[in-house]
Amino acid sequence: MTKVEIPESLYAEIEGRVKESSEFESVEEYITFVLEEILKDEEEPEEHTLSEEDEEKVKERLRGLGYL
Repeated sequence: MTKVEIPESLYAEIEGRVKESSEFESVEEYITFVLEEILKDEEEPEEHTLSEEDEEKVKERLRGLGYL
């Protein structure tokens, strides 16, 4: 395991969250979870959704180009 230094105030804040939570048993477990979530989010492509109006504009454009 590798050690990483963080400010004491940040450690204390996380420690408080860990004590209030039944989900984590230690500050290290909490930090590992948070970092894994951040990295996972970066790996997953963002889903882009169009409004109904924008979707209709795209469909009209595709029809005009002969694709639909």
